[in-house]
Amino acid sequence: MANSDAIALFWGTFFPGLEGFKEIQNPDLDIFRMYMPDIAAFTESNSKPGESVICIGKIKHVGSTYVDQWNYLKSIVPKERVHECKLTLAAPEWYHMRYREGRAYPKDVYPSDKEYFADIAKAYQTELQILYDNGLRNVQIDDPNLAYFCSEKMLEGWKKDPLNTKTTDQTLDEYIDFYNDCLSKRPSDMHVGVHLCRGNFVNSRHFSEGGYDRVAKKLFQDLHVDTYYLEYDTPRAGGFEPLKSLPKNKNVILGVITSKFPDMEDMDAMKKRVYEAADFVAEGSNETREEALRRLGVSPQCGFASHSEGNAVKTHDMVNKLTLVRELADAIWPGEP
Repeated sequence: MANSDAIALFWGTFFPGLEGFKEIQNPDLDIFRMYMPDIAAFTESNSKPGESVICIGKIKHVGSTYVDQWNYLKSIVPKERVHECKLTLAAPEWYHMRYREGRAYPKDVYPSDKEYFADIAKAYQTELQILYDNGLRNVQIDDPNLAYFCSEKMLEGWKKDPLNTKTTDQTLDEYIDFYNDCLSKRPSDMHVGVHLCRGNFVNSRHFSEGGYDRVAKKLFQDLHVDTYYLEYDTPRAGGFEPLKSLPKNKNVILGVITSKFPDMEDMDAMKKRVYEAADFVAEGSNETREEALRRLGVSPQCGFASHSEGNAVKTHDMVNKLTLVRELADAIWPGEP
């Protein structure tokens, strides 16, 4: 039950490849919600916000930008192991939440978020079907935005923004419905997970912090995904209590090993943490610890670099960390993948 959560640039090529979207260089900062944790981190370090793609017209899927990459991966993996491979997709609401109210799309193109979300959802449905037809069975969506709803700084910034016409609770509900629409036509044997990324930036900086408590019920019970990849390497993510809301048909990968720093975690302490998490899952589902453990796994809390600057780790540190993940998994789930 080890999971190597390998992430390149989580923005990916999906949105720039859609008709109706355009990548813009050196955007005016006035278009951004400056209290979004990633935008704040970029501007505080005198960096430009990461890749900015914006809607300029009707959105339409006009060809997969992922399928060639997937088919290449498939070609170098033994056929009997292709089903184990995973492809990471961008978060559907990424180019909505970061922009201020009214700046994500032209009002003469889409009269409301509902119509805008619907066309993006159709594009995701098409993309997932193409990838499925080419043999993909395991998808992960990387989504820092969902973790932002745990951030008190973001929540306070949202409240103070006079342009916002919806509360954060209303927005989260709409995003979950949006997600579910994106995934609504996926085949039943396509596994989908979502990673609530806390961010990787210069000098191993994270973007957001805050426990999962305020989003756990909606996140675990209303979002139609199979697995949650959660960062649990430092106290910034809070405790394991929210895992009591996890339904019996869903899984959690516990990111208890940090990918940000080379210091190695203590094996016994990590085992204790996993068992603690399992006990909360078991309590919420009226299960035994052993039953709950079947729906848990371990991984690094995130990838080793989401930006060119990367985290404060070297190649041998990465190998050591992944080896530790494997050893931890073997100690808790001996003989299992």
